Amino acid sequence: MEVREASARYVRATGYRQTEVGVIPEDWSVCRLGQIGQSLIGLTYSPMDVREYGSLVLRASNVQNGSIAFDDNVYVDMALPDRVLVQPNDILICVRNGSRDLIGKCALLDDRTKGMAFGAFMAVFRSSANRIVFHHFQSGVVKKQITQHLGATINQITNASLNSFLIPLPPTKAEQEAIAEALSDADALIESLEHLLTKKRHLKQGAMQQLLTGKERLPGFSEEWGVKRLGDMLTICHGKSQRGVESADGPYPILATGGRIGWATRFMYDKPSVLIGRKGTIDQPQYMETPFWTVDTLFYTVIHESNHAKFLYYRFCLIDWKQHNEASGVPSLNARTIENIQISSPGPEEQTAIASILSDIDTEIGTLETKLAKARNLKQGMMQELLTGRIRLV
Repeated sequence: MEVREASARYVRATGYRQTEVGVIPEDWSVCRLGQIGQSLIGLTYSPMDVREYGSLVLRASNVQNGSIAFDDNVYVDMALPDRVLVQPNDILICVRNGSRDLIGKCALLDDRTKGMAFGAFMAVFRSSANRIVFHHFQSGVVKKQITQHLGATINQITNASLNSFLIPLPPTKAEQEAIAEALSDADALIESLEHLLTKKRHLKQGAMQQLLTGKERLPGFSEEWGVKRLGDMLTICHGKSQRGVESADGPYPILATGGRIGWATRFMYDKPSVLIGRKGTIDQPQYMETPFWTVDTLFYTVIHESNHAKFLYYRFCLIDWKQHNEASGVPSLNARTIENIQISSPGPEEQTAIASILSDIDTEIGTLETKLAKARNLKQGMMQELLTGRIRLV
């Protein structure tokens, strides 16, 4: 699915005026949500009402990336008043949560949710303009108002606050629907890329489980795998402080357990290497083929001859590193402990073949991630232009 060509559908708007929500076309209006619809409060229930089956109560966990998800559900067995039953085209909004960042996240409900309830930490906004209102909730105009209305000590927005939010609206239903349609096309593209990316990541995980453990063999390979210590395949080396080498103009990345944190004027190691956290984040292996510097909380490895670095990186990704944690406080790994871990491993040619297949999948994943990032940026740009009338649809 593709977003329709902008050049074929857009014309530049003329005639603007300044309003409480910014500059908008002269024929647009600024409306309070309470003028065009109503906000409804959710269901209050107790743990005694929760059942394995019953009426599903939509909560914040059921809102993922602007859509409804059914991966974490709660059911209740109790009488439900009509006011807590959702309808298709309702906007389900998180209005109270332990995390301020989750306040305001929302989803436009579809026919799948008909007859479901929504919880007390959620609200529903209901109006005939919800297709465009939903996109306003994802825009900076409404997000700014949410931030302004958040309580000082309690992370919540009230129904009164919701009803007071201001949004700009085009003068005709036809233009409202045209804007909503264009932005929904962008959402559909994003959703399709997200599904493809999830599918490809699952494919990679399955391929790793099969190929890296010898459960599935590649054509042309039949030699029995051997059990080896990691220490027979690589040497664990310590990183160092970046003091003395750190520079914004340096050509070499400085790596920590979470990835690059700066640049260095010289490198510590310049051959393919697998890296793993010594302290802190110990369960996120990294791989480098180009010269780098590592800090003292991140191990790097010298790969022994006849072993493939990328194969060992993928094999590191299958290890449950938390099982090898040697500290009760901040998680820590010991170099000798790592080197004593035993794995099954094929010969160098099969290592190379396996690493090549998994690298190809990684390349496909990277391509999809780039496309997804571009689609999200496109959607943001479209919202800024269309929801403020800077560009009009015709």
